[in-house]
Amino acid sequence: MLSMFALNPKSSVPLVTQIVGGFRQMVDDGALRAGAKLPSIRQFAHAHGVSVYTVVDAYDRLVALGYFLSQAHSGFFVRSRASQGTSALSGMAQYSFDSMWYLRSIFENRALRSKPGCGWLPGDWLFGEGVRRSLRNLATEDVDLGGYGEPKGYLPLRQVVRDLLASREVVVNAEQVLLTQGSSQAMDLAARRLVRAGDAVLVDEPGYANMLFSLRFLGARLVGAPRTPTGYDLETLEARIIEHRPKVFFTQPRLQSPTGSNAVLSHLHRVMQLAEKYDFIVVENDIYADLDPEARPSLASLDQLNRVIYISSFSKTISPNIRVGYLAANPQLLEDLARLKMLSGLTSSEFSERLAYGALIDGRWRKHIKTLKERLAQGQQHLATRLLDLGFELFTEPKAGMFLWARHPSIQNAAELAYKAAEQDILLGPGHLFSVDLEPSPWLRFNVAWAQDEPLLRFLAEIKAI
Repeated sequence: MLSMFALNPKSSVPLVTQIVGGFRQMVDDGALRAGAKLPSIRQFAHAHGVSVYTVVDAYDRLVALGYFLSQAHSGFFVRSRASQGTSALSGMAQYSFDSMWYLRSIFENRALRSKPGCGWLPGDWLFGEGVRRSLRNLATEDVDLGGYGEPKGYLPLRQVVRDLLASREVVVNAEQVLLTQGSSQAMDLAARRLVRAGDAVLVDEPGYANMLFSLRFLGARLVGAPRTPTGYDLETLEARIIEHRPKVFFTQPRLQSPTGSNAVLSHLHRVMQLAEKYDFIVVENDIYADLDPEARPSLASLDQLNRVIYISSFSKTISPNIRVGYLAANPQLLEDLARLKMLSGLTSSEFSERLAYGALIDGRWRKHIKTLKERLAQGQQHLATRLLDLGFELFTEPKAGMFLWARHPSIQNAAELAYKAAEQDILLGPGHLFSVDLEPSPWLRFNVAWAQDEPLLRFLAEIKAI
């Protein structure tokens, strides 16, 4: 079973593609029948002399393509041809979470000493003192511990969000604001309200990894909108809209993860023109707005929440542990999302929302944000210089925000490099995690707040040897 087909490590065809092609051929030819159990990821990796993560990549794609089925605690099995239905679409609704276990254990492991591939800021960069002051103040208040709080969230905090959005030229009232458990819940609510299995959904390519995994789990058919250093490849974007007729576009115009790029105003205008012309909703993920030193327009500011759902969060600037995010939308859509929030989890935590509120009205909040922007700008300059010195190519130099997107001419599959880095206690962000089709990628996402230590730079300097 373990030696079903041979792999050629010297071939120009990536190993992941070879594995996927080999299994697809065996299933299509009938050599592997429906229900047959496949080798475990570790068994296959050991037998063929390849990394575990290469096999994770391949099995992920085979599940997404409808060839494999993953059963919790049992392993992978060949999916029956009848159950594949019309293609990969039916398989997507049962998207494998075995791969997510590997992502958590390898690439989101906070125990690793060096974390330049992660998506959060170091603890000493966050507003710890403000949270502690808010907590002390909250302890003196008469908080109702017997209720669930308001369905839309703590009203004073929604009013702060209303004023914050006004400063970003988005005019709303507090009833158009829904507080959520971080931006992840906000995006999940939007996705479950707008997307059904088999729907074509437009997403940034490369895009926000958590959102891509969530949409795959819902059974969406992901359509990539290629990013450029100044926003979008507008010609390709319109062509794919015409071809696939998406219902919704999930996008991150500002300080985008993973590329760090910002969409220029003309691109934002064009996106809204296309949304109007081809009748789709836009979900704008603006979670890094507080990290941007420039007052840029947003899709929401251009549209005033007619077709745009606006999502942001305080996790990146106050603390990810308090899990307070929010969304704003037109009144009718907002009420639908509020009902969905109630159905799925009742209310969000008023205690956490009060804690965030106290931090936001703290007199030191503005200084904290100013300092945070300055530290990130310094980190951007430092890391960009070091990466260029090491022979890396940068997608763009945003000079702000958390991320740099880079590749090295000696790297073909960043997942292989990331796995080797994990063995040396270094967490990297390999590009395929941000890819629409999970294809191997040479790109890496670097978090400038974590990428200052010499062990990382020494590791990267040895890439040619790896």
